[in-house]
Parts: sequence; C-alpha cells; structure tokens
Amino acid sequence: MGVVTGLVLGPGEGRRLVTPAQEVTFKATGGQGSPVSVFEVVVPPGFDVGAHVHARSQEFFYVLEGELELLAFEPVRRSSRDWHLWRSQEGEGAVRAGAGACMVVPSHTPHAFRNASGRPARMLFSCFPSPDHERYFEEIAEIWSRGAAGVDPAAVEAMRARYDVAQITPLLYQPPVSPVPPAGAGPGGAGQGR
Repeated sequence: MGVVTGLVLGPGEGRRLVTPAQEVTFKATGGQGSPVSVFEVVVPPGFDVGAHVHARSQEFFYVLEGELELLAFEPVRRSSRDWHLWRSQEGEGAVRAGAGACMVVPSHTPHAFRNASGRPARMLFSCFPSPDHERYFEEIAEIWSRGAAGVDPAAVEAMRARYDVAQITPLLYQPPVSPVPPAGAGPGGAGQGR
C-alpha cells in the first residue's frame, strides 16, 4: 500500500483487542483527532451483545461479511430477557442482515446485534463521540481476560455507566459446540467392522 501514517491504515492494520467473545481493531480514534471512533469488529458465532441504549452516544453498524441479526427501535414492551421477540409499534422485529446492510442508532434508541449463524461475521462499527467506546472496549477486554471467575458484576455495571451503556437484556456468548461422535464411533472404536 505504500507509505502508511497513523492517519492512513492499510488492510488489517490498527490496534487490536482480542477476546474469546470479540476481536476489535481500532481504525479511527480520539487520539488521532477523530470525533468519531471507528472499529472493525469480528463477531463470533453465538455472540449476542444484548439490547442496550445510550443517552449521549450515536452509533452506526455496517456488515462487511457474514450475517448478523440487528435491531434498533423502541419496542412496544421492553423485556429484560429476550430482545429477539421485541416488536416495534409498526410490528417490525429484528432483521437478519448480510454484507452491505447497515444500522443507524440515534441516542436513546434501544438496539442490539447477535451472530446466530455458524460463521464469524465482520462489521464496521462507529460511535460518536469518541473516545467513550474506545475506553469501553479496553476495559471489557481486561474484564474478559480474567475469565468467568474473575468477573465482578458490580464492576461491569459501573463500567457501563461510565461509558454511557444502559444494558436492558444480558450480553451473552454461547459458542457453538461441535457435535461429539457417539461412544465407539470413529476409527478403532466399537461398531467398526473387524
């Protein structure tokens, strides 16, 4: 790509945070003078960010690859368990969105996304104003790095409040499980003709 400066990033470049639940590459940040934070995010199968809302922040999601379920509206009735069943005043629900689809999220709008497919999805995600979401990703990566036993729910709630994230339904990550062959199946096992 030629000479690359801190303001021009080539494919795959940028600071990366990798956790079992997401891979986030910082593309534009407050530190670069950008009023908008921009990230490339790999969303693994089974990841559900949970419905949430921001009082100050505005967001934009653009699906680059794969498929995500997207939702951005105030539902007729909020439930604290399952945003996938929410309906808007017009009767609309979550949308299955492939490459090229986008979602605009104004402040005060409940929204969510999940990867219900069997393959990773990749999206471009931007958030205004910077650097709130940059700091959120840094702290959540630190929390996830401790493993499930090291997560303090009260600390997570305090962190969300600092970065304008009001969680409505839980964030979930349930990676798909590979099928386990029945006992005795496969090479050398029972059931193999000898």
